[in-house]
Amino acid sequence: MPSAERQTAPTTIRTPALFASVLAFSAAVSGRGFPDSGDSAAFGSINKEPRSHVITFHRYPGTTGRQLAFLLFLLVVCVSFSAVAQTAQSQADVPRGLAMQEALTLVLRSAVDTASPDSHAAVENGGNAPRVIVIGFMGGFARSNDQKHPEVQFAQYLRDHYRSDIHAEVFGNHHGRKALQEVQRLLDGNGDGTLSSAEKEDARIIIYGHSWGATETVVFARELGKRGIPVLLTVQVDSIAKLGRDNSKIPANVVKAINFYQSGGPLHGRAEIFAADPAQTKIIGNLHMTYEGHSINCNNYPWFARTFNKPHHEIENDPRVWNHAALLIDSEIVTTNLTARESASWPCCSSTPDGGSQF
Repeated sequence: MPSAERQTAPTTIRTPALFASVLAFSAAVSGRGFPDSGDSAAFGSINKEPRSHVITFHRYPGTTGRQLAFLLFLLVVCVSFSAVAQTAQSQADVPRGLAMQEALTLVLRSAVDTASPDSHAAVENGGNAPRVIVIGFMGGFARSNDQKHPEVQFAQYLRDHYRSDIHAEVFGNHHGRKALQEVQRLLDGNGDGTLSSAEKEDARIIIYGHSWGATETVVFARELGKRGIPVLLTVQVDSIAKLGRDNSKIPANVVKAINFYQSGGPLHGRAEIFAADPAQTKIIGNLHMTYEGHSINCNNYPWFARTFNKPHHEIENDPRVWNHAALLIDSEIVTTNLTARESASWPCCSSTPDGGSQF
């Protein structure tokens, strides 16, 4: 009669790095690696080829199904843990969170003030330039009015700096339909409830988001493309996939796109985005942000988020990320206003200067 303790041959499973991070909690697996790619070595090391983790389990009769179910449970808990953490409040964190907000504001002010010598002149003298619409999407289940999140602070800063030249609004990543209705309302200049070809062509839209919000950034741009509405720029910050939503292929109605990601912790952002039509869309870069030896203040999150998923929140709170975003947005606003001024001065031969930032 076979012994209940009989052990069969080991089973080797090859898993991606995200799954390996979760398995480490139960299988005591060591090692690191992530399929990193990017355009800027200034933000950390870049690996050319993806790596996978090799994990060996000893299979016992009748236990395989329970093992897989337990591992799946750990993965779901890990993702949910990060999402819920984005909505958690901690009174003890508020003062230090405000300090982070002040630091972020200083960085943004410096970024925009040094972006271009003609920046403020262009903003003040835009004339008949169409207003730039900036839409932000929150990560997890965070509320769109939660001031402790940089996504909300960033939109407020843009409104304060550019005043009537910009409309900046933030939505939850589950509220894409509401954001679409608001954009259509803003573009409907004559208020007839229908967007004309001219109203669509005049659209100047920028979209950004973190985590699930970064995925919604791409989904939202795609929805605008289906309606013939162009997008100037998309900014993805550590884009985490949502079920059935593609966050890697940038649709052809987007002129420029940039992707920031990190490869530490249990949740990794998408390492690479690409253009559905390279002739129509410029991928500015896939920038790998690293935090070994460069810790970012994440005290706007509770202790468990900082302990178990800190890198994913460090990139959200990283002033360098919002610095680059501010520079890119400033460039697009200046370009829009300068184009309008040139059109007013030379109606027969207007031109559009290239406002892309170099990295």
